[in-house]
Amino acid sequence: MSLALMLTIGLSNFAFAQNESATTDTAAASQVDAVTAPVTETPEAPLEESESFHQVLKNKFIEGGAVWMFPILICLIIGLGLSIERIIYLNLSTTNTTKLLSKVESELQANGINAAKEVCKNTRGPVASIFFQGLDRYNEGIDIVEKSVISYGGVMMARLETNLSWITLFIALAPMLGFLGTVVGMVQAFDSIEAAGDISPTVVAGGMKVALLTTVFGLIVAIILQVIYNYLVAKVESLVNSMEDSTISFMDILVKNKNAKN
Repeated sequence: MSLALMLTIGLSNFAFAQNESATTDTAAASQVDAVTAPVTETPEAPLEESESFHQVLKNKFIEGGAVWMFPILICLIIGLGLSIERIIYLNLSTTNTTKLLSKVESELQANGINAAKEVCKNTRGPVASIFFQGLDRYNEGIDIVEKSVISYGGVMMARLETNLSWITLFIALAPMLGFLGTVVGMVQAFDSIEAAGDISPTVVAGGMKVALLTTVFGLIVAIILQVIYNYLVAKVESLVNSMEDSTISFMDILVKNKNAKN
């Protein structure tokens, strides 16, 4: 009995040891497989690219409808063209009147009328043109020179203000076209409501958005042209003031030179 009991206990311990060794080997193999197994990367969701300002502007322009958007665009193009022409012309018309008066006075005293006229002829701008007209009638008397300067000064002022009235037209016309497109779009939206027989957001929102886009673009065009127009008006006023001040000094130079000769 004792011998049988000892054999049974020994066999049990041997079997337990074998099971424990097998469990340990299985766990180790699992760890090795986990380490050596390739790592599967989870694909990332693609990032949504944000639209550029140019793309958004183009989409909104298309949504507004060509019937109303193209006239507003034409107002912007023509208004900018006239504005750029005026900016270039007014900047080229700017003259250093102090330097011009000094040259005219020195040439008038040293070399006479023809030399002073040559200085004015070689100088660009309305001020030099006014001086040339005055010098051209110098021999006819100071009163004639003064009348000639005043008359030609009025002509130069009118040239400076050329096309400004057309710019104001497009400033007023662009938002008016936008408002007209909005009103027409609202009428169409109410027609859609009447046809559908229901005031649902889906029926109203689309037509209202398209209608309001025309007003937005019309106001943008008017704002751009209005800023440029105010700059042009300020530039014209500055040139006119410079013309008036320099003309007074020019007449004083002619009177002084006339008295010096007499």
